[in-house]
Amino acid sequence: MYAVIEVGGKQYKVEQGEELLVDRLDVDEGKSMTIVPMLLGGDSKAVAVTAAELKGAKVKARVEEHLLGEKIRVFKYKPKKGYRRNNGHRSRLSKITIQTITAGGKKAATAKAATPAKAAILAKAGSAVKEGKTAKESKATKESKAAKDAKSEKAAKPASKKKTE
Repeated sequence: MYAVIEVGGKQYKVEQGEELLVDRLDVDEGKSMTIVPMLLGGDSKAVAVTAAELKGAKVKARVEEHLLGEKIRVFKYKPKKGYRRNNGHRSRLSKITIQTITAGGKKAATAKAATPAKAAILAKAGSAVKEGKTAKESKATKESKAAKDAKSEKAAKPASKKKTE
C-alpha cells in the first residue's frame, strides 16, 4: 500500500518502511507523528481520493533525526568590475521513517463502479487520447471541420446574381 502525503508544503509518495528527508519538523527526535494522507493506493487497483474514502486514514511516521543538508554554494561574479560575492547555506532537514499506513472510511470505488457522468467524461478523454490529441486539440479539430463543411456548402450553392441595367 502506498500513500501521498504533504509535509512542509511538498508532496511525497511513500510506502511502509520507507525513509525520506523532509524540511525540518517541530517534532523531537525519536517521537512519532501522524500525517493525514492526500491519496491512498494499494494492491487492489482502487485509489482513495475523496474525503469520504480518506476519512480515518492515517500515516504514522517517526522522526529519526534532525540534520543539515549538503552545502550549497552561491557565487556571483561580474567580469572586469572586481565584483565577487560568495554565499551559501545548508538546509535544515528531518529524516523520517514511515511506520504504518492505515486506510479508513468507505472503501475506494473501483473503476467499474464509476458514476455514469464520470464514465462519459473518461470516454471523451479516452477518444482524444487514442487519437494522440489533447482535449483542446480534439475540440479545435471538430470546430475546424464544421467550418470547412459550412464553406463547402456555400461553394456548392450557385450564387444568384442579379443584373441591373
